Amino acid sequence: MLASIKEVAKQFIEKTKNKEIQVISHHDTDGITSAAIMSKALSRLNKNFSLRIVKQLEEEVFTKLPQNKVILFLDLASNSFNYIKNLNTEVFILDHHEITSEIPSNVTIVNPHLFQEAEEISGAGLSYLFAKELDSQNTDLAYLAVIGMVGDTLEKNIGKIYTSIIKDSKVSVKKGILMYPATRPVNKVLEYNSEIYIPGVTGSSTGVTDFLRDLDIKPVNGQYKTLIELDKEEISKLLTAITLQRSDSGSPEDLIGNIYLVNFFNKLEDVRQISAMINACSRSGESGTAIAFCLQNKKAKTKADLIYTKHKQSIVKALENLPKLKKIEKKNYIIIHAEDKIKDTIIGTIASILSNSREYEDGKAIIAMAYNDTKIKVSARVVGKNGKNIRDVLSSVIEEVGGEVGGHQFAAGCLVEKNKEEQFINTLQKTLEIELVKL
Repeated sequence: MLASIKEVAKQFIEKTKNKEIQVISHHDTDGITSAAIMSKALSRLNKNFSLRIVKQLEEEVFTKLPQNKVILFLDLASNSFNYIKNLNTEVFILDHHEITSEIPSNVTIVNPHLFQEAEEISGAGLSYLFAKELDSQNTDLAYLAVIGMVGDTLEKNIGKIYTSIIKDSKVSVKKGILMYPATRPVNKVLEYNSEIYIPGVTGSSTGVTDFLRDLDIKPVNGQYKTLIELDKEEISKLLTAITLQRSDSGSPEDLIGNIYLVNFFNKLEDVRQISAMINACSRSGESGTAIAFCLQNKKAKTKADLIYTKHKQSIVKALENLPKLKKIEKKNYIIIHAEDKIKDTIIGTIASILSNSREYEDGKAIIAMAYNDTKIKVSARVVGKNGKNIRDVLSSVIEEVGGEVGGHQFAAGCLVEKNKEEQFINTLQKTLEIELVKL
């Protein structure tokens, strides 16, 4: 794969000598960090380019593409060849999503799925390796590839390539409790964390205070320690208490893992926190702020802080609304329809929180839906790492109902016309019951 990236980078330089470039990237953390890496790399080459961030590659995106520019897709487009083959221009793709059809002749693509036994690598990782081939000076952008990796939750099983990227990035790795940000006071982490949902604690400052008091973890001079400052005894108490809240048979050791720390704006930060802030900005319609924040623009940081605060408040409010939402629950799946009670921009975050909440058994499918103007945004997750390929499930439904689908085996999403709501839910239920029974 590395040899392919080297060759594709050469082709890209050659084919963009006298042409403008249109870069299109996804709006999640991985897509934004990919865009930030590429923006900096192309600027350093004095390339004439424009950048667009999209939620999803719908047909209208392709109908508005310029025919006189070289198109570069980042972190998407591997399953959009039916549209791309009709473009009368050169197309480059750096993506890690599954390829579902034959690659058109106008496409030059780098995708791990094209290489036997290639390690899984995020869009930002591919963008970084590509940028590094364009100019070795771009090694200073390696930290963005690590943020993209964490944003796409690929940090648990890193291989040789990402180990090399981490070395380039100067990101430090420390074992700790898998809640974030590890560099913030433990009370705030417990209140706003989305990795481990604790009923009566998550989203409640009073609940957090009572929880920590029961554990004899007290503030010092009015301030609680950060997660990475807790001593062994305090960590043990916290792990035991969290484990008791879990409905499965997990052990405290399951909650310990690698924490990635990076010097960001001259301060040691938890990469997961940076990822969450990027995601909040982009999903709030501030992708420009997100990219500038990635590149450590001070004005962007001030704006990102405000956006993230509002974003966290929206999540807490959404979690409070969960008991009131329409639900269809069976043994192997739950469909939650928020309608307009939760914003479509955070319905995916809510689905992720629930899939990590320990309230559901491994393998259970969680499908969360919310209205998005004339469409319905659907976010699907699988609890744990044992279960049906949820992207395949959604693809099967969309094939019958119509719409756009994307994502991975354990985290996927789609857009469906609102007037097909009943048909979508009925087809989804039938498909889930057939597919999950096979397990």
